[in-house]
Amino acid sequence: MLQPTRRDTGNDPYAWLEQRDAPEVLTFLEQENQATETWLASHDDQREILFEEIRGRIRETDLSLPGVWGPWLYYQRTETGAEYPRYFRCAKPVDGSLTIDSASEILLLDLNLLAGDGFLQLGDYAISPDHQWLAYSLDRQGDETYSLYLQKIDSGTVTELPLENADGSLVWAQDSQHLFAISMDETSRPAHLWRLRADATPVHLFHEQDQRFYLHIYRSSSEQWLLLASSSKNTSEVQLLPADQPTGTWQLIEARRSGHEYHVDHGPEGLIIRSNAPGENFALFQAEPEHPAFEHWQQIAELDPQRTLEDMSVQKAGLLLHYRDQGLITLEVRPEGGAPYQVKMPDAIYSLHVQGGEEYASEFVRLRYESLNRPAQVSALHIANGVQRVLKQIPVEGKFDPDDYEVMREWATAADGSRIPISLVAARERAPGPAPFSLYGYGAYGASMDPWFSHARLSLLERGWIFAIAHVRGGADLGEAWYQNGKLEHKENTFSDFIACAEHLLQRGLTDSARLAIAGGSAGGLLIGNVINQRPELFAAAVADVPFVDVFNTMNNPDLPLTIGEYEEWGDMNDPVVAERVRGYAPYEQVREQEYPALFVTAGYHDMRVQYWEAAKWVAKLRHCKTDSRPLLLRTQMSAGHGGASGRYQAIRELAEEYSFLLAVIPPAG
Repeated sequence: MLQPTRRDTGNDPYAWLEQRDAPEVLTFLEQENQATETWLASHDDQREILFEEIRGRIRETDLSLPGVWGPWLYYQRTETGAEYPRYFRCAKPVDGSLTIDSASEILLLDLNLLAGDGFLQLGDYAISPDHQWLAYSLDRQGDETYSLYLQKIDSGTVTELPLENADGSLVWAQDSQHLFAISMDETSRPAHLWRLRADATPVHLFHEQDQRFYLHIYRSSSEQWLLLASSSKNTSEVQLLPADQPTGTWQLIEARRSGHEYHVDHGPEGLIIRSNAPGENFALFQAEPEHPAFEHWQQIAELDPQRTLEDMSVQKAGLLLHYRDQGLITLEVRPEGGAPYQVKMPDAIYSLHVQGGEEYASEFVRLRYESLNRPAQVSALHIANGVQRVLKQIPVEGKFDPDDYEVMREWATAADGSRIPISLVAARERAPGPAPFSLYGYGAYGASMDPWFSHARLSLLERGWIFAIAHVRGGADLGEAWYQNGKLEHKENTFSDFIACAEHLLQRGLTDSARLAIAGGSAGGLLIGNVINQRPELFAAAVADVPFVDVFNTMNNPDLPLTIGEYEEWGDMNDPVVAERVRGYAPYEQVREQEYPALFVTAGYHDMRVQYWEAAKWVAKLRHCKTDSRPLLLRTQMSAGHGGASGRYQAIRELAEEYSFLLAVIPPAG
């Protein structure tokens, strides 16, 4: 396992916690877990009540919406009591419906059998083009290192493929014999491309040597091309290979140049390329695969200064452009041979994604729509005429009516005058006065916090809570400029935006400081750690899941997983100016003697994205420095990684534990 070898960054009294597997470290984590258990058990412990509530809203035995491919329907089924889904296929009905044919049903993969009592995460799940083979990858520890397997579907024979340190990705060539996979280097960076066969030694094809760049391989929507992307946080480069020529030579589309990001797909008009060459909001281009260089690109969608072209979906029947506009996704559809149109949405605040499940040649594309008060609904959009047909509505068991909850949007004003959107949901019938409140934030990597529905969250809303998302800079909620204004030298905007949102909610009387809880995970944990250092009096409680709070020391250790690739997000610590800037906002570095909110902190012992010791050191330092008697709890999952527990019931129990903590420390409305 990796051990810290960072540059000397000064006196760190809790650096000893970085010695993974050392007896004193394991003892510390075990004692913290026991202290957390003792506190929860003695403070209005509602974990079991909440678990049963949440479980009762979920349809435990359910069938996923089948995906159509060739002569088969592919789908998964969950069953009551089972932690993981089971994967199946059956013959596609002759009438073109999605009705399951039980007579031809075949069980392809049962994760429950594979998991036993341990951790299990399915990485990729790839059916060969001839439908005779299943390739899949499994992480059995939570460190995002996968073992690769090949299963002959008719016989069920399974072979483990001999590739170490795989990142889990698997892509088939058209011949259904060759697979492409990626392995990681010593810093857990996806860096090596391999060609695999069941009956041959892996062939190494490419090594991405630049530590800032990660490899990603995928197949074009048309299934005619394989594409290999080398991407850093702000630069990309793509190579392509005919899918029916797996042993051929990869062709470079356009050489990397700093700051140029582009993404490539393939459709009826050739290569479709989304690029920021004309400006940060991205434009769309077309090129022939035979002449893919930038000089041959032809623009087919101009740069829009008011909205960001965030993605595109390519179908034979048309092209869908995903625009980020005022915090929401809008879809512009360009049917083949028809006039463009925009997909209309029923709510003012929502989340919208194009979802797989239809073949490239289909006349339809699937849309997944949800809101803070409406569970996900998947519809088939007829690309030519825009008509939608609902295919599946995610159920909420028991008494539930989305209209019992109101969804709102508030706007806070930052110190520099920027308006920060806040998405809120609350029960329409709730007690008067300031409400118990959960404010969530992230604000990094250009990740947009689109509003999502949560079966679990209803347990808080039914108890009179309000839930909100602060769409702070650092995410791309309001477009690419929103992201750029919350990173590197502008990182402080992320924190001040969140504080402005909290102050706005307090000024509006929606809550008060005795009832305001905040939450964030990973880079969102950095946000939480920073704002409770700056303004602890604003908040009654905070939840920080796998928090990236030791950013100064981590970014000073280039041997840790993924550190060098993070320079474009946080800065290169070899620059003294950058180092002092990061030290100035790093939560661990800035812990001081003062009162802090009640805190619930989680960590994953096998987390390779945010090492367990970040949370452990932070808690140890807080415990030494803080001057109040409010609870400070650390829960380390000793058999999990960045995403927490792998089973669905285990995940519910983790949420129930956090909610029980919040209900114990936050008073009801009043």
